[in-house]
Amino acid sequence: MTKVLFVAAESAPFYKTGGLGDVVYALPQALAKAGVDIRVALPYYARLFPEAYLNQLREVAQFTVQVGGQAKYVGVKQLTLGAVPIYFIDNQEYFGRDHLYGDWDDGGRFGFFQLAVLEMLQVIDFIPDILHVNDWHTAMIPVLLHDKYHWVSAYQGIRTQLTIHNLQFQGWFPPSILDTVFGIGRQYFNDDGFAQDNSVNFMKGGINFADLVSTVSPTYAGEIQTPAFGEHLDGTLRKNAGKLVGILNGIDTALYNPATDQYLAKTYDAKHLAGKAKDKQALQRELGLPKRPDPLFGVVSRLTRQKGSDLLVAALGQVLAHENIQVAILGTGDADLEAALTALHERYPGQLAVAIRFDVGLAQRIYAGSDFFVMPSAFEPSGLAQMMAMRYGSLPVVHETGGLRDSVTPYDATTGAGTGFSFWEYQPGVLANILAMASGVYTTEPKAYAKLQQAAMAADFDWRHAAKQYLAGYARLLGAS
Repeated sequence: MTKVLFVAAESAPFYKTGGLGDVVYALPQALAKAGVDIRVALPYYARLFPEAYLNQLREVAQFTVQVGGQAKYVGVKQLTLGAVPIYFIDNQEYFGRDHLYGDWDDGGRFGFFQLAVLEMLQVIDFIPDILHVNDWHTAMIPVLLHDKYHWVSAYQGIRTQLTIHNLQFQGWFPPSILDTVFGIGRQYFNDDGFAQDNSVNFMKGGINFADLVSTVSPTYAGEIQTPAFGEHLDGTLRKNAGKLVGILNGIDTALYNPATDQYLAKTYDAKHLAGKAKDKQALQRELGLPKRPDPLFGVVSRLTRQKGSDLLVAALGQVLAHENIQVAILGTGDADLEAALTALHERYPGQLAVAIRFDVGLAQRIYAGSDFFVMPSAFEPSGLAQMMAMRYGSLPVVHETGGLRDSVTPYDATTGAGTGFSFWEYQPGVLANILAMASGVYTTEPKAYAKLQQAAMAADFDWRHAAKQYLAGYARLLGAS
């Protein structure tokens, strides 16, 4: 049985800030079902840890790790979630905070975490065949295995995989971190190692030293090898193209299921859609929108430029004045974008509802109650919301980038085929036109809309499909060892 340790900075249901947390929960569960002995290592953010799981935790180890010449305490706690053992690295100097990221000492915090994970392997007597690390917080683990721990005989057969969930976040730190945290020299402080503009770049180190590099959609794997999307690492990624693969994320189809979703006013499925109409009416009531038969467009998003919220603001300024549509927006983000959407709501109160907050239940009700779901991201490594929306029969309207392009088949007016609507040119007028086009199909071509809706709800994004591709990658790694 293949043994894998999956290492990340966050995971649902314990704590998450975005899609990374969803993946770190769901993918190991799918791999466990496929027969992998997979375990997960996470930081123990004590102030954020859900009370509901506290009584399941047990202490399994205590030891110290050298961080820049200082001995630092490491506690290891463990529980089992589903079929997957989860290890939590405890040190309150680093993780006893009320947030996950964004501190001045993040390099030290996650440097400690990576050292602690590697030291933990022998302590808990679990030497994996593969160390699967995720994003910059864990990307130096392949470097450390090659440099600091190459002499440990038990570790010499370990293969490594780095998954890039969002290349925009890379972990840039001053070169002093090599001494003050990792305790390694500068022999790899170069372009083939982890040096970038006279800084240590965690992500670059991971790309250069991991045995396999994956990202979360095939299109994004190609995009990040170009200057437009490569975030200054496109050259490094092109050099490593032979070990780079793209695997589209999945979703938890048991959790995101309109037939069983307890957040909804009425449950439904693809064969019995009367409940969806009731959910639309309930959503209109909840958000103060008039009960009208107009198409309702939903948005659940971080309100940032990466997510295309600026494009959405500009497009809505055009389309709300000319189309009989309603729009429901949920999210938080940049203050100027929150203010712009609030101003639009005040201008069009009967058409646009804006909820500036985080609300899991309302998000589910927007998936269920909307007719369309808008994701105009400037770039989107994978995207999960468009898959969730399709499962709930809300047709996605997306920018053709990354995982949005890989998961949404654009409507073909000639054949009627498709699972949603998409646009290529990243301009407000183009988005406004595609919103108007979608509205027209809904209003004047109900049979065409119904066909698209059935196709969208039939799309299968279960994690088992992605798990098969990860298994193929693991087999490739072990065959090459």
